[in-house]
Amino acid sequence: MTSLRDRRRIETRQAIQAHAIRLFLDRGYDATTVTEVAEAAGVSAMTVYRHFATKEDLVLYDDYDQVTAATVAARPETESLHQRIGLALVEMAATAIAAEKAMLLARLSLMISVPALRAHHLDSQYATQSAIVTALCGPSPDPAEEFRVRATAGACLGATHVALVRWAESDGHADLPELMRQALGFAFAT
Repeated sequence: MTSLRDRRRIETRQAIQAHAIRLFLDRGYDATTVTEVAEAAGVSAMTVYRHFATKEDLVLYDDYDQVTAATVAARPETESLHQRIGLALVEMAATAIAAEKAMLLARLSLMISVPALRAHHLDSQYATQSAIVTALCGPSPDPAEEFRVRATAGACLGATHVALVRWAESDGHADLPELMRQALGFAFAT
């Protein structure tokens, strides 16, 4: 159960991020300062930095890494490794669209158009990849198994990233889970 303090912290973080996204879309990412985001959200710049370590995190931060890793780990072990990871990513995308399609689309649009965000996104993907590896291999994995899982997770994340970009370019009109399944099929065709 989430405490009142934790709920308020989550609400504050979400409000700051929503104001940041709106300002970045309206004024441009580079033209908008963290101080302007803080003013729009009704908080101090220090509060913004308490929730988001960098300006890039205002766009790219989410709580999905551990949920994604748990979703991967919960998939049937009878599935191939790429199916477990890929289908979990498809499932997570469907859930994200149902909960916050407009925000996801806005974040992706910014990520595609802003070079600094594209670069920072690689760090984000690495964190997701590492969470998946830990979920499937544990904290002290066999090096060969860790390499196999990390390579497969990286390939799945790369394929689904291509689908996310295609979905954003369609302004969210395409079927994202289907695009992801197609991209995974292309990547793992035998």
